[in-house]
Amino acid sequence: MGLFAGLFGGSNRLSRDDIQAKVAAGAWLVDVRTPGEFASGHAKGARNVPLQDLPARAKELPMDRELIVYCRSGARSASAASMLRSKGFEKVHDAGGLGNVM
Repeated sequence: MGLFAGLFGGSNRLSRDDIQAKVAAGAWLVDVRTPGEFASGHAKGARNVPLQDLPARAKELPMDRELIVYCRSGARSASAASMLRSKGFEKVHDAGGLGNVM
């Protein structure tokens, strides 16, 4: 695994089909971009919890469901996934960029 993939989770990201299947089964899509980015377009059914707000708003997310986080390019989603795991969330997937979920 390369350094970039190791830092940003590129080697174990879900495929678009896997994401769609998990969402259909009840997983939550969490968009960690800014509200302005979210307003300009987002995946259907996604909830906006900007990365900078995530530490304070993590309690709004269900710990018993799978969470699929995404952003614009994958850097913020990798940070979000790591942060959520450190807070005890066990079912977190980093989908990378918006293009991977739409």
